[in-house]
Amino acid sequence: MNGIMWLDFCLFVLLLGLFFFVFVSSAITRIHKVYLLFHSQIMLWPLCKFGVSTTTDPVLQMLYIKLAYISLSLLGLGWLVFALFLTGQSYKLDRRLRLVLGTATSLTVLAAVFNPDGLFVSPRQGNYVEHDVGPLFWLLVGMLLVYGAVSLKLMVSTLRAKAAPAHRKQIRMALSGMLVFSLFAVADLMFNVILVENYPLVPGLTSVGMTAAAVYLVIAIHKYRIFDLVRIAQLNVLDSMSMGVAVLDEHEIVLEANKALRRYFHIRTGDRFKVESILASQEDVSTAELFLANIRSASLHPVQQEIACRSAEGLRYFSMRCEPVLDRWMVIGRVLTFQDVTEYRELMMASAEQNKVLVERNNELTVIQQELFAANQKLEHLAVTDGLTGCYNRRYLMQQLEHEMIANARYRIPFAIFLFDIDLFKSINDTYGHLVGDEVIKSTAEAVKKSLRRTDILARYGGEEFTVYLPHTTMEQAVMLAERVKAAVASNLIHTGPGSEPVTITISMGVLAAHHEQPVRIEDPKQYLKEMFHKVDMALYEAKKRGRNRIVSVEPAS
Repeated sequence: MNGIMWLDFCLFVLLLGLFFFVFVSSAITRIHKVYLLFHSQIMLWPLCKFGVSTTTDPVLQMLYIKLAYISLSLLGLGWLVFALFLTGQSYKLDRRLRLVLGTATSLTVLAAVFNPDGLFVSPRQGNYVEHDVGPLFWLLVGMLLVYGAVSLKLMVSTLRAKAAPAHRKQIRMALSGMLVFSLFAVADLMFNVILVENYPLVPGLTSVGMTAAAVYLVIAIHKYRIFDLVRIAQLNVLDSMSMGVAVLDEHEIVLEANKALRRYFHIRTGDRFKVESILASQEDVSTAELFLANIRSASLHPVQQEIACRSAEGLRYFSMRCEPVLDRWMVIGRVLTFQDVTEYRELMMASAEQNKVLVERNNELTVIQQELFAANQKLEHLAVTDGLTGCYNRRYLMQQLEHEMIANARYRIPFAIFLFDIDLFKSINDTYGHLVGDEVIKSTAEAVKKSLRRTDILARYGGEEFTVYLPHTTMEQAVMLAERVKAAVASNLIHTGPGSEPVTITISMGVLAAHHEQPVRIEDPKQYLKEMFHKVDMALYEAKKRGRNRIVSVEPAS
């Protein structure tokens, strides 16, 4: 019978070991593991006390008593370790401290196991239901008091260090449980040990205290999820974010909402999140409706929308993003994030306004630049043209010819020059006046332009004299063009006023054509041009001398 009893006990120990193995290897937080180990030690005390009362065998009673006091020894160590983890000081459990704690606890455990000469406990009236305690028992009590005092100091010092709100709630809860247990344990010690001769025995005080403390802790853990450090960490991370975050279930009920979101929206856990009211202020109705439809659908893709909302701080702009929460490809909720982009939006608007001002100023500068360009072109045109006829002036012609003559001489390019003036122009001025004279000059220039090629350059040489530069022109071509010009001028009718007969004029022309057989280097272009114009001027003089209205050509310039 005793063998079967011990076999049942060994099976119980084996099952208990398997429980601890499964528990230790489970993927839960360390604080859970420490607490459940502490809780398992609490369970052993009432279990063993119950075992004592269920048998009259002194050997079994002694076994249960030893197990009870072993659990009580481990309970003090478990509470201290639990306090270290709870206050975030588990790093202090170095090898030295573990050795000290392990040695002290082992001494009390050995004292309870071997009970030398009944120095730990001794039976009263032949059984252990009521028993006397010895000095080794008080050693256990002293160890428990030391463990309790150290644990109390750890938790109080952590509270004074201004711990985080969630952490303070954990420590206050643990202190309350410790107080409940301590009160019942002290009462048990006083009435059932110290004053046992003066008062009747009050059984189960320590068991009731342990049970009450455990029930309190379990209710607090379940109600407030105090030891769920993963959840606490998640909430702390969410509350530390500047981005608003809301977690919705499939019915759009708010499961979580961080501080940043509650700052702008009156949202509480358990409320229905009214997306329509947030999107109602949007100017782009079609975009808002599409965003709302995507939220309400079972879409597996995130959607995003910029919204503008009025709050106590004024108009705020948010970039709202909706991410689906999936469980095996099924949408079981949504995570909404609200990124405050007010400053960015204001910067963009200010930048856009500045860009608009810059564009306007650039446009004004462009108009001014165009006006300046047109004015410069006009000035350049006035600088190189004759105001009356619109032809090039003598200064421009000479500048062009200086470059042209050098190239023509170097590359043996033929060219020609006409020099002509209006015959008897003084008599026209005397007869019709200077206004008609100016009209005659202007009309003659227009008639000559029509007779020339696009590459020819007509310039007013001075007064009624004109000159024409003809590039890539031989003597034969020059004479033909001169005859065409002379004929065009002679056939040109110039109106002198209402009721007056039109006037016709003639011109006398000197023609010079040059074609160098060999490349020539012109050292002084101005002198070269002076000599050329002297020759063509002499030809013009010869044409006038022969009776006017005729053309005289000269030999090529040497």
